[in-house]
Amino acid sequence: MSQRTALSGLHDDFIRRGLRLPHLRLLVALKSTGQMSGAASNIAITQPAASRLMGELEKIVGAPLYERHAKGVSLTLSGSLLADKAHAMLRQLDDARNEIRELVDGVRGHVRIGAVTGPALEIVIPALRKLRDAFPEIEISVDVETSDKLIDSLLSRDLDFYIGRLPHGIDARAVRMRCIGPEPLALITHVNHPLTQLRNVSIHQCLPYDWVMQPPNGLMRREVETYLLENGYPIPERILSTSSLLLTLGIISETNAIAPVARSVAEFYSRRSGLGGNIALLDMVDEIAISPYSIVLPSGTELSPAARRVLSALELQPEHAP
Repeated sequence: MSQRTALSGLHDDFIRRGLRLPHLRLLVALKSTGQMSGAASNIAITQPAASRLMGELEKIVGAPLYERHAKGVSLTLSGSLLADKAHAMLRQLDDARNEIRELVDGVRGHVRIGAVTGPALEIVIPALRKLRDAFPEIEISVDVETSDKLIDSLLSRDLDFYIGRLPHGIDARAVRMRCIGPEPLALITHVNHPLTQLRNVSIHQCLPYDWVMQPPNGLMRREVETYLLENGYPIPERILSTSSLLLTLGIISETNAIAPVARSVAEFYSRRSGLGGNIALLDMVDEIAISPYSIVLPSGTELSPAARRVLSALELQPEHAP
């Protein structure tokens, strides 16, 4: 037998010899009270039963664990060592009980959510601020992506749920949805763009410029193009395609290009210094609104208690209640 195999067999040696939790509880109580009668009372057994347990424990350990004297009992070095280990182990079991209770109550756990950019700024950030104060033991991961990528993560169970839309071609039976509301868009460009000097800008005035939008299969791009066509506008002739918000902001801050983005995103970045400080919202005649976004959950799967708590916090954002 190898040394590693021999050592692995010793991991539960005391257990195989008959060690039970009452032995450890009694030993801890005995160190605390210094009296066999007091230790027995602490764990709700009789003194004779306590003496028998201590006798069993000494046989299991193979060493004397306590000594009697006129004032009661005191632990030997071996007894004190085992009592300290037992106390630590019992505390760990109490900690495990508390952590399990927190998991069941939804105040501990790991929750993975996704969101498209607008709701991430408008709904997720305020909810996270409140959750961090109220439930600091809940670990929350947030994936900000387009809906077509979020749905893949949801169906592969890499997300508990996401805020966005259901892309075309996805079997609706695979998900559950809770509608939040429409997403108004804004057209943004740099602060010195010729159109920023005008009020009541029309879509026709924007069309001669480059537009920065998602790639052709992007859900937001299809929504914008559908809105334009349904309202009698042509598709912009010059479109720069990217799914990167950072690249979009960089392009419009350095060129005369125009980009349709969620209004919440436009307002967030236009208020910031640095790159965002060079971004302005065009004063449009008509508000552009695309299809509502929803909370999308996997069908047939129950959320963990922690995930349900996070979901409730998102739904309770007053300005976005369904």
